[in-house]
Amino acid sequence: MDLKEIQNLIKFVANSGVAEVKLEMDDVKITIRTTLEGNVTETTYVQQLPAQQALSQAVAPQQTAPAVVNVTSEASVPAEDSKFITIKSPIIGTFYRKPSPDKPVFTEVGSVISKGDVLCVIEAMKLFNEIESEVSGKIVKILVDDMSPVEFDQPLFLVDPS
Repeated sequence: MDLKEIQNLIKFVANSGVAEVKLEMDDVKITIRTTLEGNVTETTYVQQLPAQQALSQAVAPQQTAPAVVNVTSEASVPAEDSKFITIKSPIIGTFYRKPSPDKPVFTEVGSVISKGDVLCVIEAMKLFNEIESEVSGKIVKILVDDMSPVEFDQPLFLVDPS
């Protein structure tokens, strides 16, 4: 059953005034529910998997169990960092620790910063945007490598405010 046939079936059921229709074919099960108020149609599609795919997916969670253990061990790291303030990227672009290649870096791990200090620049569309600190404190960790792409709201620095 292709998408066009399913759309036609939905339209037919909506116009018929029936509250619910269930259709089961070889590997597809479709349930269409309509509400009489406001002609709003709620559609639920459930596709049943052949037996081989269902069996391979049942085995897959057992193989991924070690990955879950790694995630829980990494979850303990943010608990230690919870006392620190995270400075995040306000824009998408390329992260630079220096104002230009021949100048020194803006800040290092262990540097004491105050509110308004420039921490880095992020290049976006050939414009270099200075990222200023909104807090005072000590740089504990720089989370991004120089000349790396960064996303909006990506953590850049950890600052100890005390």
